[in-house]
Amino acid sequence: MLETTPDVISVTELNRLARFAVERALPIRWVIGEISNLTRAPSGHWYFTLKDANAAVRCAMFRNRNQFLDWRPENGMQVEVKAQATVYEARGEFQLSVEAMRRAGLGALFEAFAKLKEKLEHEGLFDAARKRPLPEFPRTIGIVTSAKAAALRDVLTTLRHRWPSAAVVVYPTLVQGKGAAEQIALALATAAARAECQVLLLVRGGGSIEDLWAFNEEPVARAIAASPIPVVSGVGHETDFTIADFVADLRAPTPTGAAQLATPDRAELAERFGHVVSRLGMAQRRRLDSLAQRLDSLTRNLRHPSAILEARHQHLEHLSRRLRINCLSRLDGQRLALKRASERLRYARPRPEEWRREVGELNQRLATALNHAQRRRADRLAALNANLAHLNPAAILGRGYSLVRDEAGDIVRDSAVLKTGDALEITLARGEVSARDRAALKKH
Repeated sequence: MLETTPDVISVTELNRLARFAVERALPIRWVIGEISNLTRAPSGHWYFTLKDANAAVRCAMFRNRNQFLDWRPENGMQVEVKAQATVYEARGEFQLSVEAMRRAGLGALFEAFAKLKEKLEHEGLFDAARKRPLPEFPRTIGIVTSAKAAALRDVLTTLRHRWPSAAVVVYPTLVQGKGAAEQIALALATAAARAECQVLLLVRGGGSIEDLWAFNEEPVARAIAASPIPVVSGVGHETDFTIADFVADLRAPTPTGAAQLATPDRAELAERFGHVVSRLGMAQRRRLDSLAQRLDSLTRNLRHPSAILEARHQHLEHLSRRLRINCLSRLDGQRLALKRASERLRYARPRPEEWRREVGELNQRLATALNHAQRRRADRLAALNANLAHLNPAAILGRGYSLVRDEAGDIVRDSAVLKTGDALEITLARGEVSARDRAALKKH
């Protein structure tokens, strides 16, 4: 094993120090060159060489950066990369760690785009308040584009399908290359001066930013803002944005989209019209049915005057019959009440002969009842006296019996309760005898 001294460092440390030194000395900057040896790894990272006529450098653009790129780089493309110069420590290779990528030459264009956008926005050309609504049913539609553009054919096909009743006026102009912006502005001014359209479609098919650059120039933006006719911008694809899109009254994602936004859909309108006609027909039928029903009701209630008089006459006769019946009924009731009152009065007036006869009969009935009651009470008394005679002790004494009481007056029933010398009271059938026991009595 080799011994190291403080002045000796490892390769790893050397490469790390080199990386630190390079990154401090070379901050992030834009570098232009041609792509070669492009490799897309399964991990999603991109590795390629960026070269010019005299030199080349290895580059790495990792997945978390390249996933935001909306175009696909290929070998041989001139690009500008925003990169950090560094050293790949594992192999000690100098390389660029790419943060962003754009096509070569786009930097100046993007800068010009941003400056003009800021300027016009500050002037209020992008304000939503100045945007005008499109006509719902345009009679004439103007198209500002190249007469040879495929976008024109697509727009015409869409307009013919959606709204064939509208007339179409084409204002031909260059849409790409030198002088295109001035021609587009002139076509917009011509359409405004002729005032024959209700809406203008400013359209162009897709392309690179250089191809669409005419729509990012100030003359076009000023012409759109000055147009008294509402302008729909349909430039490029859905991901393309131009200054014209921000100034226009409405931005469409594509030329075909501009034609769709500027016109109603005939099929949809036909369907809506059919629904309205159907609903109107139903409402009309319901109204007619209601009126017919009301007419039938009025017809039933409408009668001839003679029929009305006849009905009134019958009603009057009915009321007359009811009146007669009610009068007779009340008269019968009053007669019955009078009869009952007469009977009560007849019974209530004095009748002395009848009363005397009734009093005599009542006296006889009372005397008879008193005699019968007296006899019943006499018979009852005799029976009670007979029973009492049988129970009278005097009668028993009359048969030779006597009643013996002691000094306390209690009846003596047993000689065993007497003692010699006790005083006795003897009751006979006639009279009483006092005696004293002289032990002459025989005790049993």
